[in-house]
Amino acid sequence: LICRGLASSAGRPREDSWIKSLFVRKVDPRKDAHSNLLAKRETSSLYKLQIHNVKPECLEAYNKLCQEVLPKIHEEKHYPCALVGTWNTWYGEQDQAVHLWRYEGGYPALNEVMNKLRQNKEFTEFRKERGNMLLSRKNQLLLEFSFWNEPVPREGPNIYELRSYQLRPGTMIEWGNYWARAIRFRQDNNEAVGGFFSQIGQLYMVHHLWAYKDLQTREDIRNAAWNKPGWDELVYYTVPLIQEMESRIMIPLKISPLQ
Repeated sequence: LICRGLASSAGRPREDSWIKSLFVRKVDPRKDAHSNLLAKRETSSLYKLQIHNVKPECLEAYNKLCQEVLPKIHEEKHYPCALVGTWNTWYGEQDQAVHLWRYEGGYPALNEVMNKLRQNKEFTEFRKERGNMLLSRKNQLLLEFSFWNEPVPREGPNIYELRSYQLRPGTMIEWGNYWARAIRFRQDNNEAVGGFFSQIGQLYMVHHLWAYKDLQTREDIRNAAWNKPGWDELVYYTVPLIQEMESRIMIPLKISPLQ
């Protein structure tokens, strides 16, 4: 009996594994990159998301410095880039600055801007002074989802929410398929600013950027989505794709095109 029990229990994992294999979701083979399947094809814009953790005592000086230097890059015609938005985190990780840049023309434009900035003495001094104010910094290169609005300047005052999702590897296409339908539930109040997915940096990252008049308006709009038939189903299917998620409530700086 003991031997039979051991043999039986030893065989169960294989039997369970075989049974589970019958229910494995079959994925259609793809012969194209995720970026080509999900990104906007009519544009070749590349986005850079910068997140700086600033020394608490330096945040005011950091903001002042950025407001003096960043518009010069944004407005310079010889730099094929544009400042989409710049914020301080209000709720979430504190003493944090978030910048979002667009590079018209993709990677060649990014390289052109970086090469020109290396020759710019004012920017070199800016980076040196800024570095003394930071605890840490990171960036990601992003593409925008084809089904999201392109972020364009807007008048304020608004608060912004950056919702960041770390997806399970291999689920980006599935996420895109669901959100291509889900986004229509979030258009009534013009709150959808932009949606992006990472190409370089932390991979399988998705960022959704939203604008609201205030926190109560945010709460009301999000609650209203649950009253729309189909929203709950899309949430049900997308939640299992997520490994981690984070929400930042952000306040734009005066120089931000997104106010």
